[in-house]
Amino acid sequence: MTTFETFKRDIERAPALGWKRFGRWMRRQLPTGLYARALLIIIIPMVLLQSVVAFVFMERHWQLVTQRLSTAVTRDIAAIIDLIETYPQDTNYTEIARIARERLELNVAIEPGTELPPPRSKPFFNILDEILSEEIVRQIRRPFWIDTVGESNLVEIRILLDNKVLRVYARRNQAYASNTHIFLLWMVGTSLVLIGISILFLRGQIRPILNLAQAAESFGKGQKMREDFAPRGADEVRRAGLAFILMRERIERQMEQRTAMLTGVSHDLRTILTRFKLQLALAGDNPDLQGLNKDVEDMQTMLEGYLSFARGDAEEDVGELRLSNLFEKFSLEAELHDRAFSSDIDGEDEVMVRPTAFSRLVGNLVSNAMRYAKTVHVEARHRAKWLTITVDDDGPGIPERSRDDVFKPFFRLDEARNLDASGTGLGLAIARDIARSHGGNVTLSDSPMGGLRATIRIPA
Repeated sequence: MTTFETFKRDIERAPALGWKRFGRWMRRQLPTGLYARALLIIIIPMVLLQSVVAFVFMERHWQLVTQRLSTAVTRDIAAIIDLIETYPQDTNYTEIARIARERLELNVAIEPGTELPPPRSKPFFNILDEILSEEIVRQIRRPFWIDTVGESNLVEIRILLDNKVLRVYARRNQAYASNTHIFLLWMVGTSLVLIGISILFLRGQIRPILNLAQAAESFGKGQKMREDFAPRGADEVRRAGLAFILMRERIERQMEQRTAMLTGVSHDLRTILTRFKLQLALAGDNPDLQGLNKDVEDMQTMLEGYLSFARGDAEEDVGELRLSNLFEKFSLEAELHDRAFSSDIDGEDEVMVRPTAFSRLVGNLVSNAMRYAKTVHVEARHRAKWLTITVDDDGPGIPERSRDDVFKPFFRLDEARNLDASGTGLGLAIARDIARSHGGNVTLSDSPMGGLRATIRIPA
């Protein structure tokens, strides 16, 4: 492709790219919550409608009424000028002033002079000044000067006649639709009342959805559901809430059945292993039986690992756990195994988790790191929404292609390090299962120390 063709293609794609960037920017600016977005759906159309009404319909209505009023006032002034020119013998013009005051509601004065004041600066937006000037030019066709600026209720108009100046004072509402703002105030006030009512009803509709989301989030973290939770709101929300309750009941029933089955299996197998141990003990210290003793011990260890993985710790209640106490246990364990251990806590020390399960989660990762590395560092960052714990070591690490496989049950990595002391390949599988039961996850990556980094991230 030539340079010209590339340039032409970029020019053609520029508008589409611009709209995409604008769309991404708009998505970043919009709120993410359902309540805020629903408010925008209500408020934005109402604001747009009020804007169209105010700046299109009201502007035209305002201008039309003002023009008709200004036309009438200008017509009255033209009639006064005709009277002045028709009856010049009335030098004091008292009768004309009386007629204007009593019949036309205009205060007039005729003063000698041949000059008008300098024109005043016109405001940026004054519909009365513009329309009244146009009507005077159209109907009277004489030099004039007007003063419509300010908060005064009077408008002053001066018309230059042959050798005198006609001064007219008219009320502002005679030439100007001054009560239009009352309609605007009513329109804005009514809109605010409607928005307030909409917000009240919207909160009532959004609250059941938020309660359902909280119940689902608690279930995802392995916490107990609130006792007062019940499907409420619209029919669709009620159906979703009822479906969630039924789903949770089915899952809990399956977990109870699995636990009961595993309890029975565990009891039967442990009974058999106990008989094996008793028979071996009665056989005495026979060197030929040492291998069998070792097999029985390994079988019991493997059985405990399988049952722990299958049973999990979902039945444990959520409680408070101090990270400093947990890391202190790891420090003592490191001294026993002659390992260098350090820890750091950024944020609050107390976390709300299932203490036994969470301790086992972190303990699996730390014990594995101590088994295959000389130096281990654990860092906890406790923020408002997330708790992140990283376990770094200087061991051999895990190849990137195998980092997803090691989380599979019964997978054992023979190239660098075995991830479970019992050899069952359940160490990381149990760790990830506990993390996900808390609503989070466990990931592996390269450590700055040269070995493996295990990252635990769960909702705080």
